[in-house]
Amino acid sequence: MLELLITMIERIGIIVTLAFLLTRFRFLRNMLNQEKLDRKQQWTAILFFGFFGIIGTYTGLSVNPENVQINRWMTELTIDEAIANSRVIGVVIASLLGGPAVGIGAGLIAGIHRFTLGGFTAIACGSATIIAGILTCLLYRRKKLVKLRTAFFIGALAEALQMIIILIVAKPFDQALAVVNIIGIPMIVANGLGTALVLLIIKSVVSEEDKAGAVQAQKTLRIADKTLAHMRSGLHTVSALEVCKIIYGEIRASAVSMTNKTDILAHVGLGDDHHEAESPIKTKITHTTIERGELMIANYDSIHCQVENCPLGAAIIAPLIQQNEVIGTLKFYFSSESVISSVDVELITGLSKMISHQLEIAAADKVFQLAKEAEVKALQAQISPHFLFNTLSTITSLIRINPLGARKLLVSLSHFLRRNLANTTETQITLEEEMQHVEAYLAIKEFRFSNRLTIHYEIDQSALSQRIPPLTLQPIVENAIIHGFKDKEKDCLLEIHIDKQEESVVIQVIDNGKGMPGDIVEQFTQAPVHSEEGSGLALYNVNRRLVMMFGEETKLHIDSEPGKGTKIHFSIPIEEVIEKWTG
Repeated sequence: MLELLITMIERIGIIVTLAFLLTRFRFLRNMLNQEKLDRKQQWTAILFFGFFGIIGTYTGLSVNPENVQINRWMTELTIDEAIANSRVIGVVIASLLGGPAVGIGAGLIAGIHRFTLGGFTAIACGSATIIAGILTCLLYRRKKLVKLRTAFFIGALAEALQMIIILIVAKPFDQALAVVNIIGIPMIVANGLGTALVLLIIKSVVSEEDKAGAVQAQKTLRIADKTLAHMRSGLHTVSALEVCKIIYGEIRASAVSMTNKTDILAHVGLGDDHHEAESPIKTKITHTTIERGELMIANYDSIHCQVENCPLGAAIIAPLIQQNEVIGTLKFYFSSESVISSVDVELITGLSKMISHQLEIAAADKVFQLAKEAEVKALQAQISPHFLFNTLSTITSLIRINPLGARKLLVSLSHFLRRNLANTTETQITLEEEMQHVEAYLAIKEFRFSNRLTIHYEIDQSALSQRIPPLTLQPIVENAIIHGFKDKEKDCLLEIHIDKQEESVVIQVIDNGKGMPGDIVEQFTQAPVHSEEGSGLALYNVNRRLVMMFGEETKLHIDSEPGKGTKIHFSIPIEEVIEKWTG
């Protein structure tokens, strides 16, 4: 018995070697990684594991219980012989990895083959193999490998089941009992150990692939982080060169190159003395990649390099796609086609998709910025006609009764309009320029209010160099003049405070006008308010522009009480202003 056990463990080494070779096949990896095998993959697995079980039979030992003889290699069986084998390992592994269909299919192939070999245990062993495949399927867990201890138990249990079936089915019973006494324990132990070892090898390969995948993912994320800033500006010679430098430093390749649809934008690595940037694409396979939008692998002949002894003997060319259109390629050069591995192809495929996504994001961001700028211009343009209408009405009323005043008013208006026109082409101006605009506006309004309006300025001169969105203060002041002082016959007081604090510039516009109810105040910054007093569009637009440019922390705060006046204030962080408009 001990001799048989040692010999069987030796034979298990053959099965383990085959298992290692098994892990080199792609279909096994698909079996482990896919949620569900398709029909073709199932048949492939059934045939392979069935063959695996047949090998386990042929590497077994023929046993004759009458004279207790163990033959080293099984070639053929007589009516009095049985086989001590490792057939069950292939069937058990098939069930654990592939599920019911694969396990039962492999069990049928290996079991029927065993039946054809003959011997007095042929029916028992063939049936036991099929039953082992069926019962092991009950332990199948999709995409989850069992523990090694469990695998040992399953393999040993399957073999123990075979021993029981031999005792029940094989005739004569005395001969069956003698066979089980000889081969029972060695086969149970050896097949349990073999099942665990085969699963250990498969687990090791899966673990290595997971680690390799994690390293590859980490590398891709590192490249993505480094290249994103350059790809934000789009695909051109400068961004392409920086991206190629980054990728070349991270990837095992002889050279890295990027092109648009017609020219080489950048080339980093070997061959940069003749694969020059800003020269036309010469490789036909690159044009094919652009036309088809598919990854291509080029050998030395298809690269068509015109320089003798060029060190670049092969290339992987991946398309760069933006809005479903190929706009260029990402090329990785190698010394020869033989050094290109499937890992390289997968990594380069991922990188090309990643850079394509970055270009998509850059294009979308550019469109968003253009739309944002267009909206800002539209908001600025909405303010001017509103003010112009009121000013022209005032000038019309003065032109006969006070020509000199009308002239001064027109001069102030021309200054105001020039500033207003300049504002529509700018996204930020200094507070000093904004105050000049406000003063021109108030100079016009003083003609209407005559001696009824008093303006009080409290300005921190050190704050006037700070940046602010144009047409921010003027609409607030205009709102106070038109709505706050409406029907107020005297003592109209308007205060403008600008205070530079440690981290922000605080701006306040205060009037002692009619004020507003609290429920209306809350709505002003949310949406235009439709009422008899006006829509509040000016304040709404100012608030939107502040929030769009600097964030929620700069939104307008309105404190108002009917009959007592209104205070509108906001603050712009000094650091925020500097970062946005100087960098």
